[in-house]
Amino acid sequence: MGLQPLEFSDCYLDSPWFRERIRAHEAELERTNKFIKELIKDGKNLIAATKSLSVAQRKFAHSLRDFKFEFIGDAETDDERCIDASLREFSNFLKNLEEQREIMALSVTETLIKPLEKFRKEQLGAVKEEKKKFDKETEKNYSLIDKHLNLSAKKKDSHLQEADIQVEQNRQHFYELSLEYVCKLQEIQERKKFEFVEPMLSFFQGMFTFYHQGHELAKDFNHYKMELQINIQNTRNRFEGTRSEVEELMNKIRQNPKDHKRASQFTAEGYLYVQEKRPAPFGSSWVKHYCMYRKAAKKFNMIPFEHRSGGKLGDIEVFSLKECTKRHTDSIDRRFCFDIEAADRPGPLTMQAFSEEERKQWLEALGGKEALSHNFNRAIIPRPEGSAQLDKMGFTIIRKCISAVETRGINDQGLYRVVGVSSKVQRLLSMLMDVKTCNEVDLENSADWEVKTITSALKQYLRSLPEPLMTYELHGEFIVPAKSGSPESRVNAIHFLVHKLPEKNKEMLDILVKHLTNVSNHSKQNLMTVANLGVVFGPTLMRPQEETVAAIMDLKFQNIVVEILIENHEKIFRTPPDTTFPEPTCLSSSPPNAPPRQSKRQGQRTKRPVAVYNLCLELEDSDNPNPSKEDTPTSSLDSLSSPSPVTAAAPGPPGPDKNHLLADGGSFGDWTSTVPGQSRSSMVQWLNLQSPSTASSNPAVTPPSPESSPFPLSPPATVVDKPPESLSSRKARAVYPCEAEHSSELSFGIGAIFEDVQTSREPGWLEGTLNGKRGLIPQNYVKLL
Repeated sequence: MGLQPLEFSDCYLDSPWFRERIRAHEAELERTNKFIKELIKDGKNLIAATKSLSVAQRKFAHSLRDFKFEFIGDAETDDERCIDASLREFSNFLKNLEEQREIMALSVTETLIKPLEKFRKEQLGAVKEEKKKFDKETEKNYSLIDKHLNLSAKKKDSHLQEADIQVEQNRQHFYELSLEYVCKLQEIQERKKFEFVEPMLSFFQGMFTFYHQGHELAKDFNHYKMELQINIQNTRNRFEGTRSEVEELMNKIRQNPKDHKRASQFTAEGYLYVQEKRPAPFGSSWVKHYCMYRKAAKKFNMIPFEHRSGGKLGDIEVFSLKECTKRHTDSIDRRFCFDIEAADRPGPLTMQAFSEEERKQWLEALGGKEALSHNFNRAIIPRPEGSAQLDKMGFTIIRKCISAVETRGINDQGLYRVVGVSSKVQRLLSMLMDVKTCNEVDLENSADWEVKTITSALKQYLRSLPEPLMTYELHGEFIVPAKSGSPESRVNAIHFLVHKLPEKNKEMLDILVKHLTNVSNHSKQNLMTVANLGVVFGPTLMRPQEETVAAIMDLKFQNIVVEILIENHEKIFRTPPDTTFPEPTCLSSSPPNAPPRQSKRQGQRTKRPVAVYNLCLELEDSDNPNPSKEDTPTSSLDSLSSPSPVTAAAPGPPGPDKNHLLADGGSFGDWTSTVPGQSRSSMVQWLNLQSPSTASSNPAVTPPSPESSPFPLSPPATVVDKPPESLSSRKARAVYPCEAEHSSELSFGIGAIFEDVQTSREPGWLEGTLNGKRGLIPQNYVKLL
């Protein structure tokens, strides 16, 4: 049972039971007071903890924002660029979350702490004051009654009457005070329910608002997460392929390091100990130098370097070689020594090689008396030529294999990734390459040959060609557009290069890519998306002439080239290349990367298809336990935190059938990067040839919507007249339309003129004024006037 009500009539009786009921009410209010006091204390601790968490989260976000990945080589893939930008995206998500948390912390103070403190002070505090008065009047009233009753009856009547009146007045005052106190006690008991619970309701409303905002951020993040998972998956897959290539090269060099020396501009280079003579009491010392000699110019370079002192580099010394002489042990107490004389340096220099063999090599390179019959720097070792050729027999073999695959196994899961038994593959190749038995082999109807044996034989034949199908000569030129430029410029560049291939190579490539396009169209059944096929056929159709780690780092770009070929087969092989753009003689650089602009309308983002690598494939032949590197399954979808749908198209530049690609969910991320400044093939010119005027009239170069990916696509042809560092206040004209995604950005159409354009603290953005409003402008959407 709850508290008993306090009847006003009982104030006049003031019975013991009435006093017990009052004490019960007072005890309940005291308990409430203590509870609210502790609650306020806990609420303040909660706010302090929330602020501490927010500070830690912001520091974590700041650390994420400031870190940047470095990459090996001179360019990154689009997936790698998205991964690089992911830390900043994570930082932005955390920052947005912490802004909402700060709002929640402020709401706790305003909606919970302050109202409770006010209730405790004004209501419960007032009751305490009333209690003090009531206790004081109780003591006074009953003391006066005791004193009055002790008066002698012998007192004068007037005195007794005066005392009676005083007692009665005091009793009336006590009754009034008792009535007010009882009223206050019951009022506060009822008031505390809503005065206390209403702030709690506001507190939870603020807390759930925070969690709702977090839920909205999570929904936005989910779209980005799915795209980033695909970027990570593709990058992991390329890493596995690259790692197997690197390990293979490492093992080759480990077995025979002399046959894999890189071609160098120097005739000879390596470490030598150089004798440095000192005054007589101190003798001489031998200092290790890295020495380089160019025979044509007779220039000898040497620079002191000591590994044990933390790799400290000294000053380089260059002189012209005059003569080189071998030193015998009877003239010096050291082995492997020789002297060189410089035309522009006084006195001979005595040098010591690491071994007799190295001394002979140096003597031969420097024109000494003892020369070797072989060169110090070996030339690039050509790959051994196999019996496979691009002749009539070769075309027959490829067509026969393709026909069998499309007839029997176009829907087989892991087509071209599942490898056949090595011995069976070799036997099938031998029969196909034999004129006598080729026509007798029935691949379409015979159960003797499994589909995986046929696909492995096709790949093995292409790998056995004396030169890769896309040639050594054009290898570097094919790689360049895959590293930079817009999607349209990449397709144009690859299109142009394919038509530079020898006719037989182009014809064979056409046959093969048409088949791979058909395979990718059945990816829902065979799981072989364009990305997967690029991984399999990148190293098969393209390979560098010299095996180096730098070349292997470009393996991922070979895959991208093959993806472009598959996605744009009809355009590349059925139409002539675009020749409306002249070929400049120098290297032009791509527009700078567009600044990351995360769309607020995340739900409208298109999803890129996921590359599927969840096939557990094993080589079945015991005498060849290691599968070919491009056939090895590289990763699994198990690494993804949530499953992604398998689609028929892989990430890559849009082909002619754009509606089909969009239906498959293709998006392309940020295609732009800065092309390195070193000399390259002229094919890089395709990346930046379109002028703003051309772009505005050519629908092929219309910049894509920034909502199609987590990062906006940079327009392919915007030219910035002056680098941002030197930009002063001036005008600019928009060469592409842009719709603002944030309040700090400007929306504009083609031809808009911006006033007072200046550099912004945001990388890749400018600040300008349009129609009286000032805001941010993407740097590569405008041309400075």
